[in-house]
Amino acid sequence: MKVTDLLKLLLLSWVSMASLRHSFCTGNSTLQLNDDVLGLIVFKSDLYDPSSALKSWNEDDNSPCPWQHIYCHPVTGRVTQITLDSLGLSGNIGRGLEKLQSLQVLSLSRNNFTGTISPEISNVSSLNRLNLSHNSLSGRIPNELASMASLKFLDLSENSLSGPIPVNMFDNLSSLRFVSFADNLLEGPIPSSLPKCSSLSGLNLSNNHLSGNPSFVNGIWSLARLRILDISHNVFSGSVPDGVSALHNLKELQLQGNQFSGSLPSDIGFCPHLSRLDLGDNLFTGDLPNLQRLNFLRFLKLSNNKLTGNFPDWIGDMSSLEYLDLAGNDISGYLPASIGDLKLLNYLILSNNGLTGEVPTSLAYCSRLSVLRLRGNGFNGSIPHGLFDLGLNEIDLAKNWFDGSIPPGSSPLFSSLQILDLSNNKLRGVIPTEMGLFSNLRYLNLSWNNLQSSLPPKLDLFQNLKVLDLRNNALYGSIPEDLCSSNSLSILQLDGNSLSGPIPEEIGNCSSLTLLSLSHNHLNGSIPKEISKLDKLTILKLELNKLSGEIPMELGRLNNLLAVNISYNRLEGRLPMGAIFQNLDQSALQGNLGICSPLLKGPCKMNSPKPLVLNPFANNIPMNSNNTVPGPSNSARIRDSRFLRFPTIIAMAAAISIVIGVIVVSLLNASARRNLSFVDTALESMCSSSQRSGSSATVRFTLFGTRSSGEWVNNPESLVNKACEIGNGVFGTVYKASLGEGRIVAIKKLTTSNIIQSPDDFDREVRILGNARHPNLITLKGYYCSPQYQLLMSDYAPSGSLQSILHERSPSSPPISWANRFKIALGTAKGLAYLHHSFNPPIIHYNIKPSNILLDENYNPKISDFGLARLLTKLDKHVINSRFQSALGYVAPELACQSLRVDEKCDIYGYGVMILELVTGRRPVEYGEDDVVILSDHVRVLLEQGNALDCVDPSMTEYPEEEVLPVLKLGLVCTSQIPSSRPSMAEVVQILHVIRTPVPQRMEMF
Repeated sequence: MKVTDLLKLLLLSWVSMASLRHSFCTGNSTLQLNDDVLGLIVFKSDLYDPSSALKSWNEDDNSPCPWQHIYCHPVTGRVTQITLDSLGLSGNIGRGLEKLQSLQVLSLSRNNFTGTISPEISNVSSLNRLNLSHNSLSGRIPNELASMASLKFLDLSENSLSGPIPVNMFDNLSSLRFVSFADNLLEGPIPSSLPKCSSLSGLNLSNNHLSGNPSFVNGIWSLARLRILDISHNVFSGSVPDGVSALHNLKELQLQGNQFSGSLPSDIGFCPHLSRLDLGDNLFTGDLPNLQRLNFLRFLKLSNNKLTGNFPDWIGDMSSLEYLDLAGNDISGYLPASIGDLKLLNYLILSNNGLTGEVPTSLAYCSRLSVLRLRGNGFNGSIPHGLFDLGLNEIDLAKNWFDGSIPPGSSPLFSSLQILDLSNNKLRGVIPTEMGLFSNLRYLNLSWNNLQSSLPPKLDLFQNLKVLDLRNNALYGSIPEDLCSSNSLSILQLDGNSLSGPIPEEIGNCSSLTLLSLSHNHLNGSIPKEISKLDKLTILKLELNKLSGEIPMELGRLNNLLAVNISYNRLEGRLPMGAIFQNLDQSALQGNLGICSPLLKGPCKMNSPKPLVLNPFANNIPMNSNNTVPGPSNSARIRDSRFLRFPTIIAMAAAISIVIGVIVVSLLNASARRNLSFVDTALESMCSSSQRSGSSATVRFTLFGTRSSGEWVNNPESLVNKACEIGNGVFGTVYKASLGEGRIVAIKKLTTSNIIQSPDDFDREVRILGNARHPNLITLKGYYCSPQYQLLMSDYAPSGSLQSILHERSPSSPPISWANRFKIALGTAKGLAYLHHSFNPPIIHYNIKPSNILLDENYNPKISDFGLARLLTKLDKHVINSRFQSALGYVAPELACQSLRVDEKCDIYGYGVMILELVTGRRPVEYGEDDVVILSDHVRVLLEQGNALDCVDPSMTEYPEEEVLPVLKLGLVCTSQIPSSRPSMAEVVQILHVIRTPVPQRMEMF
């Protein structure tokens, strides 16, 4: 063979091999691209996409690179990045992603993904950025994430992840630069392997339940590249050791909201780049360490600790400081003049310390100051006039010893000031006329001073004023007619002054008023009927004035009134019908000329003519031959002719009410027993007929937010059989079940199974309940539906119910404090208000009682079994009435009478009974040997007798009467026999806020 022929043969072979190699590579590339398409389509199949954001994802495409929210490598064509942030997606995360072997970035934040984090994500070995934050993920952090050695950014914040952080979490993540598990439900210690992440620059574990002593800090101090450290709002305890100065790059250190104790780290002032330091809300003691070298520190918060020592002189050296909060400590001494050197200072909060002396005039040099809070110290002298020349938003100097006059203010303050609190000082003089120019003022409190002045002029200029508190001064003159020209005023307190003249009729223009207190003045004239226009009014105090005449009957229209005091005036006549007036106790009425009430002794004076009374012995009555009235004997006739006095009528009415109550309760019990067999027969008939229908043969298992079924639990029937029964409710039996990985749920097996004719109806109604998400509701996680079973799955509450701690408490267990009782009442009201006012039609609970109010470890209430009345639409009144046997005493009278009008007012009645139980500790109906005590009647009688405190739970040794009495009255209003007289739950929440804070201390409540 010639050389030329040999060369040609070799060249042909090389071309053939190259062509084969090209063909092979092309075929492999196509296979890889199809893997990416396949993986993304499988991933999409588990998602719910309400806005069609992923409509471009087409399974028939050869490449996903043109798809929206997908990014590919320009050379290989492999998917490297998936960014689906804020698209409203829901469903499960995990399946299909393991196909994307070149994926580097997966960002799914700010959606509504549910379920657990799939361990299969760890199979994407190339992933270096994983962001699943701001979703509704639950369960534990998978151990498999520890194997993702390429990971640099990991953000799982703002979900519902629980359990401990895996012990081996940080063993192999040496490349990790940022990690955030913030705002979850994690517990336990921080893994000791964390220092192995030598490249870590950001760590955020805030707002969890992580615990342990801070011995791990020694390891954290070794992370030399750390720039952000946030472990705030957990339950860490113990002392924080020195060593923070080793973090030369540290910019933010946040340890607030824990239980750290001991001294602050002495070397914390040697972190040269520190810009934010927050160690507030702990138990730190001792003096402040020297921080004057922190030239870049902008934010310093050490509030609510136990720090002592003098206020530091070096504070003026921190030239970058914008926010300084040392409130709630025991810091003493004087405020140094050097504080005026903080030219960038915006917030200065030193409240509730032991500071004394005068406020230095140099503070006015802080020209950027916006918020100044010095309340609760021992400052004296006059208020520096220069402060009122700044553009401050808030000035709070309350509870000091300031004297002198109030500075007049200047143009910058007129437009900027929103909150002014100078209460509890020794200020004197007049209220400056310039105060009427504070056009944006929302909160004005000058109470408890020695001001000798008329009311502020030009009140109509206060267009945004919500709170005006001028109590206990020496104010004189009349109440101006333009008081409420702006219609914004919510709280008006003028008590304890020398105001005179009538209450102006223009008071009716205060349409937003919730609290009106004018007591301890010299007001005269009649009570204006225009007050009846204040339909939001909850508290009315007019005692110790010189008001005369009759109380306007129109005030009976004020259905939101919770407390009224009109004592020690010159009032007379009947009390208005309606509102709270018929339930006022003696202390709210006494000291008047002639108010007509059985609680008061003395004459009853009325201007209206007395009713005509017929005398049976008058001449126009026919007589018999013996000059007697025909009929009974003389003695009987004389006895019958006596007119019953008003107290006697009241006593008889009360006795009749008790008898009727006993009869009604007995009839209800008898009716419930008679109907029980009928109920079982009816349900059994419904179940069998439903099983015969074709539609009911469908088996469904659903977690809200996903289309998958039957994968989480393969056999729910067996799960229930193995579960632990923890209670029986009106609608079924409740079980505690484990779903693996330490996840515990509550499963309710409905006894009312098959009452909805098709699974579609059941699915639709339960999904509506699944959308109800509120801090005071038990979250419904999903359901299972088959011809034999209907199961509802929800969060498990380990701390039990209000029923168990209120009525089934062992003698060795401590009683519930009033603070916790009030928290339960308010939280339950908020949950019900959400159900009633956030859905159309409203979600009705139908069965409010203590056993359906579950509590967490901090006594925060969570309402369970809400809305299950939606599943009872196929039952007739006999079936529904049978459900009342476990709720006797909580059932609204309109339902007990079989009217079957299920609306919000039924829930409000049950809520009213519940808060009466909270205050009294008694059950709604109690049986004695010879009588039956109905709680609401018992409380009402004691309240009318002026002995309301006799019904307070004796296990509460301490409680504030000013809160307990209004709550009792609120319970009676909620249990009114007339549904329209009961307040809405939104109004109940508002009333409870007013009860707890009748005089707001902070404007943040608005």
